Formats: sequence, structure tokens, C-alpha cells
Amino acid sequence: MDFAVLVPYLPQLALGLGRTTLIAAFAIATSLAAAALLTWGRMRGSAAIRRTIKVYTQLVLGLPILTLLYVVYFVLPSAGIRIDAFWAGILTLTLYYSPYMAEAVRGAILSIPHGQLQAGRMVGLAEGTILWRIVLPQAAGVALPALAGIAIGLTKDTAILSVISVQEFAYATKQVVSRTYAPFETWLAVAAAYWVLLSILDLGVRTLERRVNYYRPVRGVGR
Repeated sequence: MDFAVLVPYLPQLALGLGRTTLIAAFAIATSLAAAALLTWGRMRGSAAIRRTIKVYTQLVLGLPILTLLYVVYFVLPSAGIRIDAFWAGILTLTLYYSPYMAEAVRGAILSIPHGQLQAGRMVGLAEGTILWRIVLPQAAGVALPALAGIAIGLTKDTAILSVISVQEFAYATKQVVSRTYAPFETWLAVAAAYWVLLSILDLGVRTLERRVNYYRPVRGVGR
């Protein structure tokens, strides 16, 4: 093995890793925002909204992400809807992962004992106050491990965007391999970089979980 062949291409790989981090951060944020809307719709929306969201969730759960990416990037243009490759990737990740996040959040909210809500109403708290002061602080601690696992899966799946020429880490890696003819060294170094990135994400989530769950023992973030 000769890792020295990678030295001239480190800036290119670093740029690709930076873009992967940016894509993952942006997609996680948009997925969480969409998940909040889906959760609200499932729990507070009309019967038609609940049915629509349920069908959408079941559809996404049974659909490979690569198929969804092809639909967004290759099929929508035939209907007159053209999206830049970068934003097509963000949209695909958001559409795919927001239902998973929504189910994690909804399950966490439903895990809060109903007696606590009744106690809040008994002392005269408004519904909004009960939501922000009683439900969400506890639900956040319950949902964090699941959301962390989903976020890590999303970060890994950014590599799929290389098939539509989004210039992220995997795309940059393929270019380096084609120039160095050193696939083993290149992909081994890239695997290590992915591991470091995901370990940092995992550490950040564990730290956040300890802060959110300060009132009770913290369980490890399962993977």
C-alpha cells in the first residue's frame, strides 16, 4: 500500500468531505422541519390529512432511496419540473428521511404518560404551555437516540448523490481513484474519514442527550 499517492489529491478529497458535511447538515435540518409538520398532521390534522400522511409514510418506508432519487432527478423533468442536482439530492433525502423522523417524534410524544397532561390541565396550564413545558422536553430525550440513528443513516446516504454527479465525498473519491489507480488506498482512507465524521456526530448527540436527560440516567445511543 502506498498512501503517498493520495497526498496531491487531499485538497480535492477535503472539499468533497466538506460538501458531504454541508449536504448532511442541510438535509437533516430540512428533514426535521418536515418531520415536525408530518407529526403535527398525524396528531392534530383532519382525517383526510392523517390518511394522506399515513399513505405517504407507508409509501416511503417501502421505497428504496435510489428509486426516489431517480424519480426526483430524472422523472420530474419530463413533467416540466427541473431541479439542480444539489437540490434534487437535498429534496430526495428530505422526502425519504422525514417520515422516519416523524415516526420517531410521534412515538416519543405518545410515550409521555397521559396523566402528566391531565395534571397540567388541572393546574390551569394552557395547551401550548403543556406542549412546550411538559411534553416536548421529555419527548426530545426519548426521540434523540432514534433521531441520531436516522441522521447517521442520512449522512451515509449522501454518497448515493454521486450517481447524479453531486460533487460530494464519494464523487470526489471516484475521481481520485480514476487518476491514481489506487482504489484500495483511496477507499480505505475515505472509509476512515467517514468513520471520523460519523463518530463526531455520534459524540455530539450523546452530549446533547446528556443535557436533555439531565433529570434521569442516560442510556447509550444504540446503533
